[in-house]
Amino acid sequence: MTPEALVEELAQRVAGLPARARVLVDGAPATQPGHLADALVDPLRAVGRPVVRVHADDFLRPASVRFERGRHDADAYLEERWDVGALAREVLDPFAEDGRYLPTLWDAARDRATRAAYAQAPDGAVLVLAGSLLLGRRLDAELTVHLTVRAATLARRTPAEERWTLPAFARYDDETVPAQVADVVVHVDDPRHPALEVRTRATA
Repeated sequence: MTPEALVEELAQRVAGLPARARVLVDGAPATQPGHLADALVDPLRAVGRPVVRVHADDFLRPASVRFERGRHDADAYLEERWDVGALAREVLDPFAEDGRYLPTLWDAARDRATRAAYAQAPDGAVLVLAGSLLLGRRLDAELTVHLTVRAATLARRTPAEERWTLPAFARYDDETVPAQVADVVVHVDDPRHPALEVRTRATA
């Protein structure tokens, strides 16, 4: 399909979710999960669903934790980069309960807390969280989307200075298997013609 059709299809799926729905858009930086998440905002607002955009990069752990094993350790990039507990405790869980959420936690450039105040989402809002390596971490969401490319494509699109992260994404694919965990998988080897794969959640 076209990128525009992809956004329309996903927006329709999200619009049909219950009030205070949470959506995770996951993918390596080269697949631009944030770009897709941003593209959902206007279509959702057009159908009456307020949107809260949260960036996983605003919930990094302190540099002393992220870089304890060095600045180019792929295992640390996978295991220590995000404050997953804070994402659940301060964003996803309270949003589902009463619409309250913390918009940011950590300023990576200054390596200090942002001291942001809690915000209150309006009724019927959708929270869209985008980032990398998010699945398989017990982050609750009503819809999860994973952007994927072949390993060779990922290597080609990843800037030279960031290729040290490639083993982290290979390990993520092997251990978490995000293409089997996500509700929706989007193949973006050719970003002009993304392919959509929808999975059915198992029910107890």
